[in-house]
Amino acid sequence: MNDYILLTDSSCDLPPQLAEELDIQVLPLKVNLNGREFRNYLDEREISSGEFYAALRAGGAASTSAVNPSEFVELMTPYLERGLDILYVGFATALSSTCQNGAIAAQELKEKYPERKIYVVDSKCASMGQGLLVYLTALKKREGADIEALRDFAAATAPRVVHWFTVDDLYFLKRGGRVSAATAAVGTLLNIKPVLHVDDEGRLINMAKAKGRKASIKAIYDKCAKTGDDIAHQHVFISHGDCLEDARLLASMVEENLHPLDVTISPVGPVIGAHSGPGTLALFFLGDVR
Repeated sequence: MNDYILLTDSSCDLPPQLAEELDIQVLPLKVNLNGREFRNYLDEREISSGEFYAALRAGGAASTSAVNPSEFVELMTPYLERGLDILYVGFATALSSTCQNGAIAAQELKEKYPERKIYVVDSKCASMGQGLLVYLTALKKREGADIEALRDFAAATAPRVVHWFTVDDLYFLKRGGRVSAATAAVGTLLNIKPVLHVDDEGRLINMAKAKGRKASIKAIYDKCAKTGDDIAHQHVFISHGDCLEDARLLASMVEENLHPLDVTISPVGPVIGAHSGPGTLALFFLGDVR
């Protein structure tokens, strides 16, 4: 029996039943929508992804904030008092201070509970890229790995989690400073869709352009086909910003041509969706390098 917990945050966008099945503890992040704050639970108990994207399409304003150290302390303390150690695999520090705040809390708690182990791993991932890393880490935990072995596995696997995605509306990337106003205006006029990547540090990088939605979907599929490390022996994850049919189309392309072990589809939660917008479509898998 493992004497530690595996903790992540809701940026992982895992299906709630999968997190429950693998005993993954998930700290909900927060989103502010039209002046009202919601916690982003995986089971959508406070706000559903459908409600969230409908509000964005109606012109709603959304913003996010990192979890502060005191919230981590509040979550972690009961586990430590039960004699359990903690491995936290967190949202990329290049995109959020959440993981850094988890590390601050961990240091504080180590002083109070010196007999306990608390490890923090920066996933350098986002959305179901983080989810894929945590999922694979949970499978290792289930096999009986101790906490140090699991920490090392998560840290070694993180650089191999490949993220490719596209968005349907450039406005949200413009608002976040990912593209210029001119690029967004011209791209929208010409129906240009960006093809984006998460680099080794967890930063969003605009890598290519595609003419139209179908071309952008094929572009991210092609990246998987060309750079995936033996996809036939992999679990592939797909996340979507309220565009399930596009996610199913992408899944069918991967399944019919690359034959992975399985494909898991899940919505992009409000925390990521606030910055990427409706129509985001992302594909995650393992490669030799990102």
